[in-house]
Amino acid sequence: MLPKLLFPSIFCCLTGVLASYAQVCGRRPLKEDRIVGGMDASEGAWPWQVDVQTTKDQHICGGTIITENWVLSAAHCFPNPSEVSPYTIYVGRYQLNGLNKHQASYRVTRVVIPPGYTNPESGRDLALLQLSEPITWSDYAQPVCLPTSSTSFPPGMLCYVTGWGDIQNGVALQGAGTLQQVQVPIISQSSCQEMYQTNKDSVDILDDMVCAGFQEGGKDSCQGDSGGPLVCQMLNGTWVQAGVVSFGLGCAQTNHPGVYARLTSYSSFITNIIPDIELYSHAGQNSCGSVALLICSLSALLVLLQT
Repeated sequence: MLPKLLFPSIFCCLTGVLASYAQVCGRRPLKEDRIVGGMDASEGAWPWQVDVQTTKDQHICGGTIITENWVLSAAHCFPNPSEVSPYTIYVGRYQLNGLNKHQASYRVTRVVIPPGYTNPESGRDLALLQLSEPITWSDYAQPVCLPTSSTSFPPGMLCYVTGWGDIQNGVALQGAGTLQQVQVPIISQSSCQEMYQTNKDSVDILDDMVCAGFQEGGKDSCQGDSGGPLVCQMLNGTWVQAGVVSFGLGCAQTNHPGVYARLTSYSSFITNIIPDIELYSHAGQNSCGSVALLICSLSALLVLLQT
C-alpha cells in the first residue's frame, strides 16, 4: 500500500498529465526567431495573433485568441457592435498578401464591449468577439494568457507588440505584408501622463490604460495594429497579454508612446462574459510544469508499479 503522503503528489501529477491534453495558454510551439521600427516575425512565432477583416477582404484590426470560442480586440474596431456580419477572423495568418497555408477563417456571432465605451481616449477600449465555431488548435493557432487583476507588469519590463499596421504614419505595410513585431518597455502611468502633457496634444492617461514605448519615439504600434496584443513573457516562460493596442498621437513620435487598454483592469469583465476562461496566475500554475511534470508523472507511475 502507498504511503499516505505520496497520494497527493501522485494524484496532482497524474491529473496534471490528463490536464495537459487541454489547451495551455501563453505557449509558442514555434519559437524560431509594420509596426514602426519593427521587424518581420517568424511564421508561427505569435500563434494567438489574428487578423480582423471585413467581408470586402480589408484588414481593419488585429486581435488575439483567448479561448477556442473567443477573440480579444479593441472596441473602436467595431463602431456598431450589434452588426457582426461584416467581420471575418483569420487565425494562423502570417502575410496579408501572401500564401497562408496554415490559415483558417471564422465568422463573428457576437461582439461585447464594456458599458460606457465612447472613444479610445476615454478608456474601456476593449472588445470580446464570439466565434461561430471553435478554433482548431495547431502550432499556428494557440491562445494567449490573460492576466488576473493582481498580475504585475512593472515599468521597464520588455514586451512585444505585433500586427500588420502601418510602418510609418500613413505608410502601409509593403509587399507580402508579413506580420511585424517590435519590442517595447512598459512605461509607468505617471511618466506616460507627463509625456502626454508636454505639448498642446494633452491626453489623460486613465487607470485602465497602460503605456509602452520610448520617450524619444522610433518604435511603436500604428494605424492597423489596433486591437492587437502587447504581450510580455513571465519568469516561467508563459506569455501573458498586458494590453490591447488602443491609440496614440501619430506613430512613434517623441513623447507619444503607444497607449493600450490595461487588461488587469478588465479581469472581472472578461470572466463575467466568459465564465470558463482561466486567467493567468503564477501561483496557480501546476507545480510539476512541462518537463518536470512528465518526470513527476513517470516517477509516480513507477511508484505505483512497485507497490
